[in-house]
Amino acid sequence: MSQTPQKIGLILTGGGARAAYQVGVLKAIAEFAPRRARNPFQVICGTSAGALNAVTLAVNAQHFRKGVKYLLGIWTKAHVSDIYRSDALGVLKNSGRWIAGLVLSLLGINRMRHISLLDNSPLATFLEQALPCDRIQENIDAGALHALSITASGYSSGHSVTFYQGAPGIQPWKRARRLGVETKIGIEHLLASSAIPFIFPAVRIHREYFGDGSVRQIAPISSALHLGADKVLLMGAWHEDDEEGRRHRMDTYPTLAQIAGHALDSIFLDGLEVDLERLERMNQTVSLIPEELRLATNMRHIDVLVITPSQPLEKVAERHIQRLPWSIRLLLRSAGVMRGSGANLVSYLLFDKEYCQALIDLGYQDALKRREEILAFLGYGSPAAVGEMPQ
Repeated sequence: MSQTPQKIGLILTGGGARAAYQVGVLKAIAEFAPRRARNPFQVICGTSAGALNAVTLAVNAQHFRKGVKYLLGIWTKAHVSDIYRSDALGVLKNSGRWIAGLVLSLLGINRMRHISLLDNSPLATFLEQALPCDRIQENIDAGALHALSITASGYSSGHSVTFYQGAPGIQPWKRARRLGVETKIGIEHLLASSAIPFIFPAVRIHREYFGDGSVRQIAPISSALHLGADKVLLMGAWHEDDEEGRRHRMDTYPTLAQIAGHALDSIFLDGLEVDLERLERMNQTVSLIPEELRLATNMRHIDVLVITPSQPLEKVAERHIQRLPWSIRLLLRSAGVMRGSGANLVSYLLFDKEYCQALIDLGYQDALKRREEILAFLGYGSPAAVGEMPQ
């Protein structure tokens, strides 16, 4: 009796412009895969900027290389103005609205809406033109995709909400501070999931306003498992360096940019690292339980392959800070970005084709070094003939 093929889950994390790194890894995987292969990931979960990559793959699930090629086109042509207004008038107008909102809040007046440091209306326009979300259901019906999910954070409920669209039989779930809600994925879910607090405006879906999905996402891996994944490939945006090496004497008070970068690291990275550690402990526990008891309790070992940058992405961003439009540099200079610090914050906001290309190249090279491991994880068996992907 033949076994049911394992469903491989793909988790694409948040991180603003850092998500370009994922595209480099995907480029390598597309080269590893047989030509004209369908998407090898039956379950795709995206959060924040990773949601854009996730939906693009889901829309092109029947033609994996085509989807990756499309992502390469998006990220290698990226410009700040495609994501948020960077013209002097737009920055000045939005900054004035921000300051006015703070003043009115201090006076107890709450008449200002959509207050944020940056105006991301260009992103909304781009997504509406670039991603035909109706194809998601077509690919699910064709069997090329089992489920897609986008996670956002509810500002009133405090819940991490995973909006999903998938094959029949997937049940909604509710756990402590997190739940899964079946829906038809649309552009509004991407905008909500990528609405970094304070930087981009919240998005209303149904009766609640939502922000970046990485906020309060305490169990990022669980969504893929709820949606039926048997094993998971996770692409992170953090560099696993020596913790002790990062601790050094700091005599000057941290700039606003350093504090903001630290906060973004906490939002985008901490939950993932903790969830990975939790899963490793669970796998160790499961390995100690006899097989008959495992079957009775529905406990199982979950294979996870994690791919993260081999270099700190803030160091890459340092080399490209001057690529930011002068209006944004001026805005960020007041936060301390240009005084030898704050590159961590810039690494999230630098939607520039040269910076993104550098991250794509890094992701590609990191994946090439782990080619055999990735091939084995995806179940391709013997290494497939590598065909060059378009640049």
